[in-house]
Amino acid sequence: MSTQATHNNHPALKDIRSAVTALEDKKAEKIRVLDVSSQSSITDFLVLATGTSEPHVKALKSALDATLKESGVELIGQDRELGSGWLVVDAFDFMVHLQTEEMREFYRLDQL
Repeated sequence: MSTQATHNNHPALKDIRSAVTALEDKKAEKIRVLDVSSQSSITDFLVLATGTSEPHVKALKSALDATLKESGVELIGQDRELGSGWLVVDAFDFMVHLQTEEMREFYRLDQL
């Protein structure tokens, strides 16, 4: 897990670690956790992960949903439309962006 986090005691880090573990278990690629608290007024962290295909992105989201539910994380919102190459899960303190390689290269969220 590549992390650029300055809030080492942030309460969401435990849930972020659980989310990252779920993504790793489903073979997500290029997982990064970015601390965007100084740039964003809507969330503190972005979790970025790449899936190898649309079905893989769907499987990543399914595993993520199960893990967050088990951890008691209440979601603010999430994409339900599959087929775009990009799914977002908003857990308030952190947002998870699941993208195909093409979407990740095009939108370059890593460059924030």
